Amino acid sequence: MTKSYASYPSLVDRTVFITGGADGIGAALVEQFARQGSKVAFVDINVEAAHATIRRCLEAGVAHPPLFHEVDLVDIAALRAACAAAVDELGGVTVLVNNAANDDRHDWRDMTPEYFDNRINTNLRHYVFAIQALAPQMIDAGIGSIVNIGSSSYMMQEDMFPGYAIAKSAVEGITRTMARTFGPHGVRVNTVVPGWVPTQRQLAKWWSPEAEQATMDDQAIKRRITPGEFAQMVLFLAADDGAACTAQQFLVDGGRF
Repeated sequence: MTKSYASYPSLVDRTVFITGGADGIGAALVEQFARQGSKVAFVDINVEAAHATIRRCLEAGVAHPPLFHEVDLVDIAALRAACAAAVDELGGVTVLVNNAANDDRHDWRDMTPEYFDNRINTNLRHYVFAIQALAPQMIDAGIGSIVNIGSSSYMMQEDMFPGYAIAKSAVEGITRTMARTFGPHGVRVNTVVPGWVPTQRQLAKWWSPEAEQATMDDQAIKRRITPGEFAQMVLFLAADDGAACTAQQFLVDGGRF
């Protein structure tokens, strides 16, 4: 069945910066914002997938083709430069979606200090510095929405990627702290948590019939959750419709919890 999603007038021409927008959930976010008429800039390390995402937007006839900057988000100087370029190119950024992450599996016994630092840098640190780069001009504008993409991994007590789960558990701390800091200035901060969203990467690397059946057993809705569905909660929080929502965590998981 083809889904018909809401249109948000307030997202037309709204300026959006998305990390990790080349594929998976990030690509769905880029495409869904672009379809709303938003002006989107995104960063990623996967150049080929990023160009494919842009092509899909162009084929959909979006008003503003997304702007892409190749950035390894472990490199904070490069992230800061991309944020500054996006502000210049879009005339300011009023929506930030911190999405980029990497959930490679690993065993706690094999973690080195260097690998643990990499998990923090890949899955958490850039959230803080993207906010630091873009929140000041949101404060000046008196409007802004920051959406941090979390993970249900630590809630489920999954033990297949402790460095990832530890990093993602801290996302909620960023949201709660920054929401209080920025609220008086009209800037909202929320977390959106996906359940199991079977992106191409997830299906290629981690899928098994047994794992999918276990997920369906846990979910109230007995089907897969799509990246496009997940993106709808982020759109709502970025739009004026979500203007009273801040310091909150929203699960889009088919009723798994």
